[in-house]
Amino acid sequence: MSDPNAQRILVVDDDQDVLLSAQVILKAAFPAVRCLSNPGQLKDELPDFYPDVVLLDMNFTRGMVGGDEGLYWLDFIKQFDPRIQVVMCTAYGEVDLAVQAIKLGAADFVQKPWLNEKLVATVKACARLAQSEREIDRLRTTRQELGNATNKSSELVGESANFRAVLELVKRVAGTDANILITGENGTGKELIAQEIHRCSSRAHGPLVSVDAGALSPSLFESEMFGHVKGAFTDAKSDKPGKFELAADGTLFLDEIGNLDLDIQAKLLRALESRTVTRVGGTRPMHVDIRLICATNVSARQLADPFHFRQDLLYRINTVEVTLPPLRERQEDIPLLIKHFQTVYGRKYDKPDTQVSRETLKQLMAYRWPGNIRELKHATERAVILAQNGELKLSDFMTGTHGSPPESDDLNLESLEQKTILRAMQQYRGNLTQVAKAVGLGRTTLYRKLEKYGIDNKQA
Repeated sequence: MSDPNAQRILVVDDDQDVLLSAQVILKAAFPAVRCLSNPGQLKDELPDFYPDVVLLDMNFTRGMVGGDEGLYWLDFIKQFDPRIQVVMCTAYGEVDLAVQAIKLGAADFVQKPWLNEKLVATVKACARLAQSEREIDRLRTTRQELGNATNKSSELVGESANFRAVLELVKRVAGTDANILITGENGTGKELIAQEIHRCSSRAHGPLVSVDAGALSPSLFESEMFGHVKGAFTDAKSDKPGKFELAADGTLFLDEIGNLDLDIQAKLLRALESRTVTRVGGTRPMHVDIRLICATNVSARQLADPFHFRQDLLYRINTVEVTLPPLRERQEDIPLLIKHFQTVYGRKYDKPDTQVSRETLKQLMAYRWPGNIRELKHATERAVILAQNGELKLSDFMTGTHGSPPESDDLNLESLEQKTILRAMQQYRGNLTQVAKAVGLGRTTLYRKLEKYGIDNKQA
C-alpha cells in the first residue's frame, strides 16, 4: 500500500527527453512521480493524482516562446487547488516572465537545462510547503469543527428564577472580553457556564481550552501553560505550545483556580498582566490574545484571604463574578434535569421511553443533592440502566443512604450534620482521613462528632 503522506510530483512537458530526465532525477528523491506530455490531461490527472508539486513547462506549442500557455495552465492548477505548488520551467529564462509567473501564484522558476541538485532542492522545498499548507488547513478545519461543537445549543437546563438570573447575567457579559470568575459548589455546572459564555461571545469561532488548574504542580505549570522548546528539559523531545498559545483568539478556562499554589499564582499574574508568555527554555516572549474564565468551588470572599490567594490576581480574574446556585436552591428544576438526563441516557442505553412517577419525583425533589447536578446526572444514569418495564423507581436512583429514600427537607443543623457524616462514613468505608476531607472537618473535630452522634466504623 502506498504511503498517503508521500510527496507527489507531477511533471508536465511536451519534450519526451525532458520528461525522461525529470523522472530519473526526481524518482531518486520522491516515491511518487508522474509525467504528462499534454497539459490538457491535467483536467483528469489533478483530481486522480492530486500532486503536491507540478513542474510545469512554459511553452507547449511549437514556436511559442511567450509563456502564455504555461501561465494559462498555472492559473488552471491554482484554481483547482491553491495549495499545489507550481514550479515553472522554460528554456529561455526571461526574468520578467519569471516575475509574472510568481505574481500569478508560481512557487519558483527553473531554467532548462537545469542543474540536477538545484532541481531536486527546489522541488523538495515546494513539496514541504504544500504539505505544510495542507496540514495548516487540516488543523484549521479541526479547530473550526471543535468550535462548532462548542457552539451547538448548550445543555443548560432550568427555569427557576435564580437560574434564569444566572443565564441573564451570562448573556450580558458574554459579548464582552471581561474576565469572568464562576463560583459555586462542586457539581453545579461551572464548566457548562464557561462553555455557554464562550459560545455566546465574539470568540466563539476560536478554541475553548480547559485546564484543571488545581491539578497543575509547580514543576509542570510553566511547561503546561506556557509551553517549552526542544531540549528545555530531559523529556522535551520537541517544541510544545502551552495552553495560552492553544487558546489564542479564543477562551482559556481555568477550573479550580482556588487550588493554585501562591508561587504559581505569581507566574499566572505576570502572564495575564503582560499578555505575553515565554516557552520554557525559550527567550522570545509571545503575545497571547485570550479571554480568561476561571472557576472555583469557594466564594470570592473566601478567595480574599491573602494567605491563600493573591489579591492582585483576584482583582485580575474577577471583573465579573457569576455565582451558581446549588441544586437544593432550584428544586423546581429537578424534574427538567431528570427528563433531560433520561433522554441522554435513554438514547445511550437504548431505553428511550422510561417514566418517573409523580411520587418518585416528589421524593427526589425533597432530597438535598449534596453532589448537585453531577450527583443527579449519575443517579439518573444509574436509574435508566437498572429500570425495568420502563419505570424509574426510587430504589433505582439509589440516593440517600444505601439506596434508602431521600431524606425530607430537614432543616435541623445537628440532624443534617449527623446524616452527612454517616453518609460520608459509608461512602468512604470508614476511612477517617477521606471522611474528614469530604465533610470539611479536621480529624480531631471529626472524632468529637463521631462520639457525639454515636457513629462508629461498624456503620460504614
